[in-house]
Amino acid sequence: MAKTKTLKSARKPGIGQYILCLFLLLYTVFCALPILLVIISAFTSEKEIGETGFTYLPKQWSFSGMNAVLRYGEQLRTSYGITIFITLVGTLGGLLVMSMFAYSLSRPDFRLRKFFSVYLLIPMLFNGGQLSNYIIFTSQYHLKDSLLLLILPLCVTTMNVIILRTYIQNSIPEELMDAARIDGAGEYRTFFQITLPLMKPSLAAVGFMMATAYWNDWQNAYLYIETNAKKPLQLLLINIQKSIETMLNNKNIPSAVLQAMGGSIPKYSATMATVIVVIGPVIIAYPFFQKYFVKGLTVGSVKG
Repeated sequence: MAKTKTLKSARKPGIGQYILCLFLLLYTVFCALPILLVIISAFTSEKEIGETGFTYLPKQWSFSGMNAVLRYGEQLRTSYGITIFITLVGTLGGLLVMSMFAYSLSRPDFRLRKFFSVYLLIPMLFNGGQLSNYIIFTSQYHLKDSLLLLILPLCVTTMNVIILRTYIQNSIPEELMDAARIDGAGEYRTFFQITLPLMKPSLAAVGFMMATAYWNDWQNAYLYIETNAKKPLQLLLINIQKSIETMLNNKNIPSAVLQAMGGSIPKYSATMATVIVVIGPVIIAYPFFQKYFVKGLTVGSVKG
């Protein structure tokens, strides 16, 4: 009985745990405040923002900023679809290619292991620059205005391959693969039926980073995409900001247009509305992948 009471008393949280929880709570609030300010500012009157600046407790609410973004309804839906398609195809395709590449580099009996390891590091150390990439993609490959240019440049990265390779070396027992070979399994079967299912934590962590990169990519679309039906979300939002700036510089704006926007052009509130449109899906998806980050990245970052 004395031992049981001792164990129960030992499990009670001490003052240190309360302080730690309080610190984490304050840190969470500190991180959430900017997002809360963005959401509030998107629905704040443009006039009040111009007079008093951004505030958490606005006196005048307005939907003019959000309406300025949502009035591109059809194009907004199209751009959302393009962005989701690019993110899914690029992330899944990149994970498949990089995991197979990482599996090959993790095999000690692979003869070209050192060659491909050096080959993998070359793009990280030497880069031809954006101009050479543009000339090759448009003049040599004739991929101008193609969705492939939104997928291929971000499909494989050196750091992600290194993370996956290190995870395989440190977390998947070599004896397990040897047992599969003894049972007659080839390299493809060993990879797809044994290695790949055990790589879920690292795949989830790397996949989320890839999906975020695809979702936020605007430069490739800005350089290569011309057709409205192929414009991703980021490029559309840039065009929305440009149209707002054009209206701000135009002194001959029809009164009907100003009235539809609440009497003033929503520069700052529209900017915050575009931020909500962009970060919304990422914020929703992050909690589902967060649990894989600690194991996927910490194990994958340890060199074996």
